[in-house]
Amino acid sequence: MYKCLDEQLVASYFKGDDESLEILIKCYLKPIYGFVYKYIGNIQETEDITQEVFVKVWRHLKRFNRQKRFKTWIFSIAKNTCIDWMRKKKTVSLDNLFVETIANQASSVENIFEKSNIMHSLESAVEKLMPKYRLVLSLRYNNDLSFREIAERLGEPLNTVKSRYRRAIDALKKNFS
Repeated sequence: MYKCLDEQLVASYFKGDDESLEILIKCYLKPIYGFVYKYIGNIQETEDITQEVFVKVWRHLKRFNRQKRFKTWIFSIAKNTCIDWMRKKKTVSLDNLFVETIANQASSVENIFEKSNIMHSLESAVEKLMPKYRLVLSLRYNNDLSFREIAERLGEPLNTVKSRYRRAIDALKKNFS
């Protein structure tokens, strides 16, 4: 296994050492794949998106600001690629969102139908949210991440993540009926 020394590998790549890029890709392949999978939740699409992330890294590495951390930059590309994918699909899996409320109901045929209607209404309300709000909800409920973990993954301040979550919930309360 390679030990990633990002700054050295990026500097070597800028000097013409293409093997440095291969090492960077090997170092970040699993973490990026895991990040994308937790965000998307579908193996086939995760593979496609992960590949797209590394194509973007390869295309844009020459423009990488070496004053910044490579790890933050590559995860930003992954995050933005996932958001772009979400915009195209306009879906967020809501299996875990408000499950506790629905799970506590009896499972008569009437209640099952009611649950289906609730989930449909909820999905519709979530689709109306801005992508950055859907992303925080998805990471919070689909991946069971803490606000701190979400902030680290997205490279955003903790208070920004909390604010987006609060705004998403407020918007859902207004739109969910």
